[in-house]
Amino acid sequence: MRYAAIVIVLFVLAHPAKAAVTPEIDPRASLSVVQQWIYNYRAKPDYAHVPAAVRVLFHAQSFKEPENSGIYLGFIAGAIGSNPARAEQLVASFFPVPPEDEWVIVRAIAYSGLPGWKDLLRSVAPRMPGRKVMIDSYLDGTLPTLNEIPLEETKPGMFDKVHDFFARNPFAKDDKKLKLTLTFASNQDLLDTLWGYYFATGSHAPILRIIAMLPWSKSRDTVDKLTVGSMARYTLASYAVRDVGLREYLRDELALQPAPVKTPLAEVIEAADTVQLGAVRRDALAAVEELKAKGSDARRNLDFWGQVGVGAVALGCVSAAALGQVAIGIPCVIGGSASQGLLSFWEKQQ
Repeated sequence: MRYAAIVIVLFVLAHPAKAAVTPEIDPRASLSVVQQWIYNYRAKPDYAHVPAAVRVLFHAQSFKEPENSGIYLGFIAGAIGSNPARAEQLVASFFPVPPEDEWVIVRAIAYSGLPGWKDLLRSVAPRMPGRKVMIDSYLDGTLPTLNEIPLEETKPGMFDKVHDFFARNPFAKDDKKLKLTLTFASNQDLLDTLWGYYFATGSHAPILRIIAMLPWSKSRDTVDKLTVGSMARYTLASYAVRDVGLREYLRDELALQPAPVKTPLAEVIEAADTVQLGAVRRDALAAVEELKAKGSDARRNLDFWGQVGVGAVALGCVSAAALGQVAIGIPCVIGGSASQGLLSFWEKQQ
């Protein structure tokens, strides 16, 4: 049955679909073929078959957990942005889209980087009335595009802290509100989104954003930053092992980057050149263990690791490799199969 499903997907990807027709994909098809196709796409772009691959993703419920679908989302966004002249035609080929997955189309368009992405989003809005709030939020700027998301929140200065202290009512009840601010430091899935965009376009713009996160791999400030920084360092090294062009680009960037970036970037390059990914993984796990034992500079409760769920185990990119769960040469196990990988790995080391 598995062989038959793979053959079906290969058949679909091997035969161009007409622009106006959405390819029919067997919902039982394995993701492995499409994952490999996505990973190799930048070396040999196959724009005509993007709709077929996306249909597999929808049928396989790859977006059921948004936190685990960053690579797929980034790939679709990059595919839309890579060919402005055919972007509208490509988006139209994705429909009909399951109602629960319509958010993917909305966000992919907003993240695409197209100069006219707002016009494209307006044109498809009538087909997704259930996502009106989300669409309006992107159009009015309430929700940021991928390029607008900051690496981390701006820390208040001394003047701001003093002002807030005296402006606060000491007798007022301090109501805690849900924090919805998007930053790369607090949303690990955004790192996967950058990688997906890179796979679709080969652009170095997302790589530069990932490089900027490398100093966090040395951070002992917060769990979030250490996690994302470690993921950035490990995934850069892992992909650079297999991607000569990426390895050369990282080497060229080394001389141009500021001091805080140079050390971890040099480690990435050395690990990729010598294929010593285990050293990067062990260092990341050791840093987390140290943070667990000694606490962070912000005195955060390390029980946080047991509560964060999929977000905290985004470092599953590291643990999955340690446990031998990485498929098709992609460091991050996409699809959530390593959602408890890191915590399980730690428990086995006790």
